[in-house]
Amino acid sequence: MQTLAILLSGFSVFSALLLMLTHFRCEHYKGNTLAQGMGIILLLTLAALQLAHFAWLQGDADLIHTPYYQVMLFAVAPAFYLFSKPLLQAETTLNPYQILHLLPVLIAPLLPFRLALPLAFAIGAGYLLWLGWHVYALRAQRSRFRLELLILGAVFALALLVMLLGLGLPLLPEQLFFSLYASAIGGAFLLVGMALGLTPQLPTDVAEAARETYAVSTLANVDVEAMLIRLGNLMDQEQVFQEPDMDLPTLAERMALSPHQLSELINTRIGKGFSRYIREYRVEAAEDLLLDRPSMPVLSVGLEVGFTSQSNFYEAFREMTGMTPGQYRKIHQLAAAE
Repeated sequence: MQTLAILLSGFSVFSALLLMLTHFRCEHYKGNTLAQGMGIILLLTLAALQLAHFAWLQGDADLIHTPYYQVMLFAVAPAFYLFSKPLLQAETTLNPYQILHLLPVLIAPLLPFRLALPLAFAIGAGYLLWLGWHVYALRAQRSRFRLELLILGAVFALALLVMLLGLGLPLLPEQLFFSLYASAIGGAFLLVGMALGLTPQLPTDVAEAARETYAVSTLANVDVEAMLIRLGNLMDQEQVFQEPDMDLPTLAERMALSPHQLSELINTRIGKGFSRYIREYRVEAAEDLLLDRPSMPVLSVGLEVGFTSQSNFYEAFREMTGMTPGQYRKIHQLAAAE
């Protein structure tokens, strides 16, 4: 168990750095810089904890029985709360009173070690209940996130197990507890990496689902069927998805709707968020272009159909097809030659 914990601790630090450099880019959190910033703080906090676990389990240094460790431990739950709240409740600004969630972090260094750890996990259990309730509130949108919810459900189960272990810390040997804790954090990083690998735009999709869940219907005075026909014409005939700057407000203006109305229309009548809706059209167009123009560079294909960068194109294409654009072209060229 100790060897596994050491390996997963190192993996966690590497994963945290990788996620900060790749996933936490601006395009994944458009209009939600609060979640982006708190997500980076959360990753740094977890990486700091795992560095302490790694050093202690290796016998190199004891950073666990220090105020440094207690501060990091108390920071995890509020950092995760402040990261997930904007996504799960469709908020884009920080309420000044939410800073109060950081008060336990300030008192953490003053607490005796044996009291600090169970208290930190008890506070974490409260935040975990909040998270579970708000994920449950999005149940009407679950068809859009079935696989991702299964993975995140496993993360939730890991977190619950850690909370229970933390509350029972006085009854467990320290080495066993911290080995299990480090392994659980490493396992969570692995599962989250899988979820984001399957759906890189998951934060955007969740935020859109939350806006739809908490919004009051805006379509009461809208001819929904006529708007669906108009939307189909814009996408299929005018191919507006190929415009790189096409976003929800721009498309809504062309349809003489408000952004909230268009978002609700796509969510309730088509069953997906705006971002995924546009990505699917772009990827479908890219599939045709990859085969129709075999000499066209892959990046040029992505730019032609509306993607603004190679990374966006590859992420969306892999999400929709399970392979890269180059692999897709090669497979279909080989099949056509047989």
